Amino acid sequence: MPQKMKRRTFLKSTIGTVLTVLGLGSGGYFYANRIEPSLLEINNIDIKHSLIPSSFTGVKIVQFSDTHLGFHYTLNQLEKLVNKINHLQPDLIFFTGDLLDEPNKYNEINKIAPILQNLKATMGKYCIYGNHDHGGYGSEIYKNVMELSNFTVLLNESILIKQKDGSTISLLGIDDRMLGKPDLEHAMKQVPEDSFKLLLSHAPDIADEAQTYQIHWQLSGHSHGGQVKIPFVGALVIPPFAQNYPEGYYSIGESNPLELYVNRGIGTTRLPFRFMAKPELTVFTLLSSAN
Repeated sequence: MPQKMKRRTFLKSTIGTVLTVLGLGSGGYFYANRIEPSLLEINNIDIKHSLIPSSFTGVKIVQFSDTHLGFHYTLNQLEKLVNKINHLQPDLIFFTGDLLDEPNKYNEINKIAPILQNLKATMGKYCIYGNHDHGGYGSEIYKNVMELSNFTVLLNESILIKQKDGSTISLLGIDDRMLGKPDLEHAMKQVPEDSFKLLLSHAPDIADEAQTYQIHWQLSGHSHGGQVKIPFVGALVIPPFAQNYPEGYYSIGESNPLELYVNRGIGTTRLPFRFMAKPELTVFTLLSSAN
């Protein structure tokens, strides 16, 4: 489908969402605009696989995504989020894209890195691009902010996460599917065949391709869990490349399946509402199932 057609379809869905939210009445409007966006949910998921070395058992990962700073999400809220993440005592922190809603229009860029620098993770902090990180000529802005924040930006590449005993797992990160140039083949070039492979991709629907590369787990964001969901109707705002896998856990493929988790994100975009799609932090615990 041409990109212009996808955008037109998405905008029609957004307009439909406005009308639906207004139809909820003043109480529903207040809840979706003021209450639910602040109801942060923390979900705990085990990542278990025979290729995870036993030395990685108990390693804790915190994933956060889609803050969309500048669109009804403030630096003060980001500071509180950092404190909540640190309270979880992560070993690894993954940010899966869309830091700023419109990077080239944000007037407090210099204040972001000092906040994100306070995030503590004993084994490192890693991130990837989302579509909004590229939008508005934001690619270099995002890269500079995240590197100043002591994050490693993974752009169609991989890195080995190492334990003290020398054992490793492979972490891959690819570019955004909407506005970037994701290249899984290039990202896989340096990955040991017998290692556990964990992929960060902003767009969830990349999972269908990733499964063919024998990647074991994928963590994504982008969808906001639909952001607004109506009983008996479902999510009304699902962006391109999150159509197949909009929220939560999926197992993809029959032999050697890829396990996918889609985080609902923190902020909002286009519309300042969340309804039946609470913001989310996800805590993953690595477990070895090797005999």
